[in-house]
Amino acid sequence: MARDLARQIVVISAFCFMIVAATVGGGFFGGTPVEDLQDGALSQDGSYLAPAGPAFSIWTVIYVGLFAYTVWQALPRQRASERQRALGWLIAGTMVLNGVWLVVAQFGSLALTVLAIIVLLGLLGVTFTRTVIEPADGIADRLLVDGVTGLHLGWVTLATVANIAAWLTSIGPPEWADSADLWGIVVLIVVGVIGLGIEAASRWRLAPALALAWGLTWLAVGRLSGEPSSTAIGVTALIVAGVILAAGVLGTVVRETTAMRNAEV
Repeated sequence: MARDLARQIVVISAFCFMIVAATVGGGFFGGTPVEDLQDGALSQDGSYLAPAGPAFSIWTVIYVGLFAYTVWQALPRQRASERQRALGWLIAGTMVLNGVWLVVAQFGSLALTVLAIIVLLGLLGVTFTRTVIEPADGIADRLLVDGVTGLHLGWVTLATVANIAAWLTSIGPPEWADSADLWGIVVLIVVGVIGLGIEAASRWRLAPALALAWGLTWLAVGRLSGEPSSTAIGVTALIVAGVILAAGVLGTVVRETTAMRNAEV
């Protein structure tokens, strides 16, 4: 059908837009690097909830995964796939919004980056929920759709928290730093609850847990060895990361063990 071909073309176009936006928004064509944008508010020392710099290398994994998905979904056999009909447009939307955030960060305001990333998070939530409703067909489908979308959702969940914290830090009075430890711990506990909720709702898929645990671990590194320093927030981040990862691994083992037992009956 023409609509199926159009979907494949839109996904390819969305990926190309995201990559162009990443190069422009990332400062590769003479612009300002992301860590220096918005007067440094988005850098690793921009707030108490900002992950250390190496955490952002996860974008390479996500981009490579999205590239592989873009190529795979363009294959003729995926054109009439009911699952791709349900998910292709949504994934294209997440890639466009990913690029929009980078452009807004480069040329807009910090408040607009918060709006952009919240919209991205919402669409990723809808997309990931749809991957649970629509079962995967084969390993490639599970890896390139469920896995990549899960990583994207897990990372953007934490990135949204960091983005909002950066914005609040930029507009708040210096006195707010006096209660940073308390609020940081509260927010991280909420992140842990959200992470466990995502895992449970997705039948204990591991990808969101991996991304969240990765980001939280580097957040802890930033607070324990960088500035602004906070032992309380750093230790809490490590605990929350451990709980999320352990729950994800345990849930995955139980799910797969149950599936194997049912298959033998």
